[in-house]
Amino acid sequence: MEENITKQHTDSISVIIYSDNVAQKHEWKEKLNSFEKEEVTFTFNASGFSNLIAGDIAILVAPEDNPATNTLIKTFNKNLTPYITIENFDSIESTVSNLKKAIKHGFTLKDFSQIYSLGIDISKIKSQLETFKKGISKIVLERPATIKDGIKPLSKKEAAEYASFFENKKDKLSFKKFVPASGAATRMFKFLNEFLLNFDPTEDTVNAYINKKKDEALKVFIIGADKFPFFNDAREESRKNPEYNNWTKDQRYYNFIKILLTDEKFNYANKPKGILPFHQYEGFTATPVYEHLKESVAYADSNGKSHVHFTISEEHLDGFLDSIQEVKETIEKESGTKIEFDFSYQHKETDTIAVDMNNKPFRESNGELLFRPGGHGALIENLNRLESDVVFIKNIDNVSHNNVDAIALYKKALAGILLELQEKVFGYLQKLEQDNSTKEEINNIVDFARNELFLNIPADIDKYTCEYKMQYLQELLNRPIRICGMVKNEGEPGGGPFWVKSKDGKLSLQIVESSQIDLNNSSQSEILSNATHFNPVDLVCGLKNYKGKYFDLKNFVDPDTGFIVVKNRMGHDVKSYELPGLWNGAMAGWITVFVEVPLDTFNPVKTVNDLLKPSHQPQ
Repeated sequence: MEENITKQHTDSISVIIYSDNVAQKHEWKEKLNSFEKEEVTFTFNASGFSNLIAGDIAILVAPEDNPATNTLIKTFNKNLTPYITIENFDSIESTVSNLKKAIKHGFTLKDFSQIYSLGIDISKIKSQLETFKKGISKIVLERPATIKDGIKPLSKKEAAEYASFFENKKDKLSFKKFVPASGAATRMFKFLNEFLLNFDPTEDTVNAYINKKKDEALKVFIIGADKFPFFNDAREESRKNPEYNNWTKDQRYYNFIKILLTDEKFNYANKPKGILPFHQYEGFTATPVYEHLKESVAYADSNGKSHVHFTISEEHLDGFLDSIQEVKETIEKESGTKIEFDFSYQHKETDTIAVDMNNKPFRESNGELLFRPGGHGALIENLNRLESDVVFIKNIDNVSHNNVDAIALYKKALAGILLELQEKVFGYLQKLEQDNSTKEEINNIVDFARNELFLNIPADIDKYTCEYKMQYLQELLNRPIRICGMVKNEGEPGGGPFWVKSKDGKLSLQIVESSQIDLNNSSQSEILSNATHFNPVDLVCGLKNYKGKYFDLKNFVDPDTGFIVVKNRMGHDVKSYELPGLWNGAMAGWITVFVEVPLDTFNPVKTVNDLLKPSHQPQ
């Protein structure tokens, strides 16, 4: 780590508080100077914005974008003086406390300024550094979740009944469709990028390349090229080249792919999946954004309105806005439903610190710490800020050209199951709160929790007093609920439903990724191979408790289920910590009910060739 600022200053750090509030700045200067002395002495001085005072770090107390601070900030930047800005004096004590923690943990004043600007808590960084040192334990699988052992079967007749139940309730509730959509399409075109890098159109033939590289994906792409929704546009762009008529067939293939991935008009490998053409309709091509809006009016509407929330990267906002505005009015007219939409970004305070291979904070060439996005588990913060009774969660690339009716039926069915279970859970919690439940009533609640919620309850619970059982059941049931559609496993990569054993020996239903499992352990590997179902990310979530208040979803995250991954930065290997996955550890403390849904509700596009499957082709 860069030399600690405390070593540079030996025994004292000077903090200058800038504010135009004369009384408060001097009052706080005296208060802060009177605090208990620590190993490093902090001295505090106060000044107005027009009077620069020499110091080691500055705290500007002013509303955001206050023009009075502009000259000071320019001077600090020029002189490389660390500074932070706070809105008012209400937070100054906690700010100084965090500054002291940062110094104690070995960070510099410059580090603290950077950390504060990102809104990251020092204690979180300290915890992440400890995680790098001790590592992350693998999840212990007990057995796969299977039909009637953790997964609820659902016939088409039952699905229709639950969907009807949902329809009868929906206009009294609010809904949002939550679509993680920040992912770039880089992996979708990975084999085409490799082709552009390795193929020489003046020396090689495409067939020779395919045979040499055993590149079946490229072969499928070329054979089916005219069936892609972008084929005509990319070919027309290719034909604009004055050399087009002189090109060989192989050169035309090469330039078609080059235009698709690198031409400014297309540039598909660097755009988010959500705004790429996925489906060909009569007269227009449709993006995943279009399909999600169309889905929203099919199952997530209430009182003539639907609402879709996309989580995106900020730099792609304009692309998403254009994609929505192009189709929104048409879908509204066809459906008679008004569509509302909004966006959120992955919050900077969820970024995590990166370290070198010796677990020391990695620094950029300018000396700044490296922070990386915390993965899709960071989206629990975005979900936590939504205000809606029920939230439907589905990935951006899981859309279909043809299966909207089936998708809508089973989404409504999952929501109906959620509402039915919620009614029962809320009723039981209200009864338990009255503190007068009979033994028979308590036993009924236990049976419900075991048989309908698949909650693992100790076999010896009958030994305990009614008072203890009532308290235990309140804690067990007063949690957010998620209903997760599960499809039969047909070899798709990704997570699945399992019974998992925690460190204290308790069993619970969880969605587990293969990377979380110790594959060198033969028994764990066997349990994984025996999984019958796969997680398509098809969730319906209840965010409120039985009193109508929103849960704080951060309280139900299992912090020990994150991921440590190795990335490359400026030619150096660095370790990065990814937060517990959104539907994995981030929801580990939820009540989880797995329900089998048919395969035609799951139509992901992981590579561009998936667009050639029947569910993505016109029928």
